[in-house]
Amino acid sequence: MARIAFIGLGNMGGGMAANLAAKGHDVRAFDLSAAALDKAKAAGCTPEGSAAEAVYGADIVVSMLPAGTHVAGLYRDIVYGHSAPGTLLIDCSTIDVATAKALGAEAAAKGLVAVDAPVSGGIVAAAAGTLTFMVGGTAEGFARAKPILEAMGKAVIHAGDAGAGQTAKICNNMLLGAEMVATAEAFVLAQKLGLDPQRFFDIASVSSGQSWSMTSYCPLPGVGPETPADRGYEGGFAVALMLKDLRLAAEAAQGAGASTPMGKRALELYEDFAAKGQGGLDFSAIIKALD
Repeated sequence: MARIAFIGLGNMGGGMAANLAAKGHDVRAFDLSAAALDKAKAAGCTPEGSAAEAVYGADIVVSMLPAGTHVAGLYRDIVYGHSAPGTLLIDCSTIDVATAKALGAEAAAKGLVAVDAPVSGGIVAAAAGTLTFMVGGTAEGFARAKPILEAMGKAVIHAGDAGAGQTAKICNNMLLGAEMVATAEAFVLAQKLGLDPQRFFDIASVSSGQSWSMTSYCPLPGVGPETPADRGYEGGFAVALMLKDLRLAAEAAQGAGASTPMGKRALELYEDFAAKGQGGLDFSAIIKALD
């Protein structure tokens, strides 16, 4: 089993690190939160006093951090100087494509192997070990990272070269954000026209309007399988996180000269919703802004 440094034990990282420890890996964990470290210790990880202490002697470094600046700082200030040649770096954060590509190239130049491996699935999947990983990097990097990622997920897919994992993630979540807005619109309109929401669900879920946002993550409480809507829109994937991904997608689209009018409109709607103090709710709560 591998000695793994795990940096970033938030809502996602905590569950992921726990799954690695449960599979028998020696997980040396670090986070700025003492409570997160205590939780990781209870899950079988070894808490460390700093990121440098966690990284030193590790075969693999896994990071789950808020943004590209944090990942770049970790790599450039700590990982590059404390890792032996050949160390595998797996960044599971969702960051901008440009930073992911730059870090992949930098790591290779220093004799390290880096992959970007953002996730899909949310907090529940992180805890259950059923995440989907979209991996960018070399064939060698993917082959080495795959068994580690499989200990935390149900699907591990090689998207392409460095940065491809991040590209897949932001494109997927741009689609999800726009899809959720359209799904919410349809339920609101159906209700206002006098159609029972459950009847509409029964029809649309087996018709051409069917989508994951409808059948697996319905934004209306009491309809379909249990979702955050049934828990007051608590838990799940926060509006603030969806907004982050939509911004990354808009930034990437601008750089690539791509037209994404639906993604742009979804971004505007989520920005307005978050500005009204709703950033902590699940992203399906966007239905509240349409009623």
